[in-house]
Formats: sequence, structure tokens, C-alpha cells
Amino acid sequence: MTIEHRLTETGVPFVRTPDEAFEGLPDYDFAPSYLTFEGLRLHYVDVGPKDRPVALLMHGMPTWSFLNRHIIHGLVTAGYRCIAADHIGFGRSDKATDPDWYTIAKHTAAHRMLIEALDLRDVTLFVQDWGGPIGLAQAADMPERFSRLVIMNTWLHHDAFVYSPAIRNWQAGWRDGGVFRSNVPDRLTIGWFMMIPTGHMAARDLYGIVQGGAFPPLSAQAEAVRRGYDAPHSGMGDAAYNGPRQFPLSIPIDRPQIETALTQARHFKQLLGWTKPIHFIWGGKDGVFTEAWGREWAAHYPQASFDLIPEADHFLQETHGAEIVRIFRSRST
Repeated sequence: MTIEHRLTETGVPFVRTPDEAFEGLPDYDFAPSYLTFEGLRLHYVDVGPKDRPVALLMHGMPTWSFLNRHIIHGLVTAGYRCIAADHIGFGRSDKATDPDWYTIAKHTAAHRMLIEALDLRDVTLFVQDWGGPIGLAQAADMPERFSRLVIMNTWLHHDAFVYSPAIRNWQAGWRDGGVFRSNVPDRLTIGWFMMIPTGHMAARDLYGIVQGGAFPPLSAQAEAVRRGYDAPHSGMGDAAYNGPRQFPLSIPIDRPQIETALTQARHFKQLLGWTKPIHFIWGGKDGVFTEAWGREWAAHYPQASFDLIPEADHFLQETHGAEIVRIFRSRST
């Protein structure tokens, strides 16, 4: 595959994953739609009846809208219009190759543009991982457009939030010399990493990969899922991974005065006044955003529901998408 390096009109370098990389992915046959943000193409899925309530689904790191495919299928069947964008640097969206391009403020602005361009209203927002701070920013700043929140294994920084050892280890792995920074993509791809939290391989297998290229065997189903998570970046070169790399480095651990920390704290405070329905659906095996934190957050809202999926890990949309839809529908009727 030939990598075509491009420049936006303002001189931002980027690469674009060829369409053929996304052919034949399991349960992901959605037609692409695009908007332009700062000269870069932002991809989004838009399926379901246009005159029905909207479900806006947001992904985090290191995934893309592929992660939400099971939820999308379930919600469309239930009569929702589903919209799921890929952050710049992920999925079918363009990938700026300058790491300094990527800020949480820019990701947030790109999603605000999407919401306003499509004039989305009566929105149910589904967020997880970095989709939390980016998506909840929209509900905090444009509450009139949102009718309901579904919060899954994420966070908003604020003074009382305690970063778990798993979060600290995750960020350290992406710093210079860390296991992910040193090995992605030359030895370890995103797709192979995703095999661990989705239950297709053990954590110890990661070290076999990075130390000697010993890839464990996968079932045909797992191999198809791995290819789905690898599709956006496979063969695109090292610089195409700068979007995923910058997300963990943007976590404001021990940096309460940086922009994203201050902004998240403001949104956390704003959303304490949220009086519309709010549902927490939590993966109980997640060591990054723990059950205890999810329950603590939900306790701020007298109208909140909290549903634990005990066997689900951090990426519960991949492993328990149908159950998430079932829980949501039972709570929203």
C-alpha cells in the first residue's frame, strides 16, 4: 500500500487511510459520511431514520467507531438514528502526522462542529474512555441539545478524582521508553493490544510479542476483530499513530493546571446540575476506571441508574454491546 502524504490548505501534514482497508470488517458495513475540520476529513457513521431520536456514540483510545458497531445495530433496530464519529487521527478520519496538532480542545471542537452541522437535538449521548471528557463537554456546554446521558467506564478530572495505578501505568507505557511507545507499531499493533481487554489473549502474551514476535493463535472471529482495530493504521507509517499516542499523554495526572484538567473540572461541576436522565453502565473488571469510581460518580445524581456488568472489562462496547442496549432500553422506557 502506498502512503500518500498530504497537506491541508494551512500546511498541516496528514495521511489518509485508503478505503480498501475498511472492506469486509465484521458487522461494520456502514456507509461513510464526512465533514471537514481545519482542513482534515472527519468521518462519521449516520444510520437509522433521520426523524427519530438521536444516539451519539463516542469512542476513546485506541479505538474508533468500529468499537460501537454492536450498539449501533441494536439501537437502529430499536428505532434510533445513530451517529458515531472517528476522532481525527482514528478510524476513517484523516491522521495529522504532527503530534502537536492533537489536543483535547481540538477533538472537542471537532465534535461540536459535527453536532452543530447536523443540528442534532434530542440526543442520547453514549461515552466511554476519552469519549467521556470530549462528549460530556458537549452536554455541559450545549445541554439543550441533549436529553439523556449514558456513561461507561470514563472520567472527568476534578480535585477529588484519584488516578488508579492502572491509569498511571497506561500513561507511562506511552512515554519515551515505555512499552507501548517503544513497540507500537513496529512490534505491537493496536489490534493486537485490543485482544487483551476483549478477552482474546492474555496480558502475558503481550510480552511474548514485544520480546520475540511470538504472536498467539487467534480464532477466526478474534482475527477478524483484530483486523478491524488495526484497519485505520495498518501500513500507514509511524507518524500515523500520533493521534493515539497523544491521548494517554493528555491525561492530566499530577498536572491540575493544564488546560484539559481545568476544562474537565469545569464540566464536572457544570454537570452536577444535570437533572435529566443519566445512566451509568459499567464494566466491573476495569482496573482503569473502577467500579468504586463509577458508583461514586453516579451517587451525585439522585435520578441516576447504575448497572454493573461484572465480567466486562474497559472496552465493554466490544464484548457486551447487546447487553448495553438491553440495559439502556430497560432504563429509558
